[in-house]
Amino acid sequence: MAVKKLKPMTPGQRFRIAPTFEEITTSTPEKSLLAPWKRSGGRNGSGKMTIRQRGGGHKKRYRIIDFKRLKHGIPATVKTIEYDPIRTARIALLFYADGAKAYMIAPQGIKVGQTVMSGENATPDVGNCLPLGVMPLGTIVHCIEMKPGQGASLARSAGAYAQLVARDGKYAILRLPSGETRMILGTCYATVGTVSNGDHMNVIMGKAGRKRWHGRRPRTRGVAMNPVDHPMGGGEGKSSGGHPRSRNGLYAKGQKTRKVNKYSNSFIITRRKTRNS
Repeated sequence: MAVKKLKPMTPGQRFRIAPTFEEITTSTPEKSLLAPWKRSGGRNGSGKMTIRQRGGGHKKRYRIIDFKRLKHGIPATVKTIEYDPIRTARIALLFYADGAKAYMIAPQGIKVGQTVMSGENATPDVGNCLPLGVMPLGTIVHCIEMKPGQGASLARSAGAYAQLVARDGKYAILRLPSGETRMILGTCYATVGTVSNGDHMNVIMGKAGRKRWHGRRPRTRGVAMNPVDHPMGGGEGKSSGGHPRSRNGLYAKGQKTRKVNKYSNSFIITRRKTRNS
């Protein structure tokens, strides 16, 4: 994927950097793999707003993604590369040899007509899904399982990838996108390659209205409020402020959010890189 800079014909186009969608081959999704996508507008079951700046946006339908790739040993042909309004990556429609259809997260460089496969006997080629225990060291992977049979949960967003760096007994050691190095069982599956649409991070919407189409409402800064409305409100002129915190008074930056005794701490070899580390 690439991005394009538009001519400033309108104020909304002056700073906009848009995706080219050159890799997408169809605009019509597979109807049998669609599901409703109902949004809450930031409200909980009682109707109370628990998350601000949510609501509106264009109607969407969910594409059912096969994160488990359980059809081992059955080749599948890539039929189309499609846009998914729910996620940042592109998706690929697979036609299996037994007649089944499924969506997968499209890796970078996959082409229409290419054949992909999953299972222990699959080759470590782009788009193939196989256990971490049989992959060559140094392989770039995405859509990684954390528990066998759970389905992919790591490195699923646009441009994300992890690298298989070593093995230790029944565990594979991966370097994750955050910089964290951790152990994952070798029986967990992962897909070879990097997630597509890596230039998503360079996209600039250009105007507030485009953000509204995505379901995001305007946001008011805390320092612009009164003391009764926010802990950072009040003051004379622009002298208000203090340590960044939420509307409930909780610190917004620098606080550790991970549980001290979390069960998976023993699997982490090197913690992710942070500003304080």
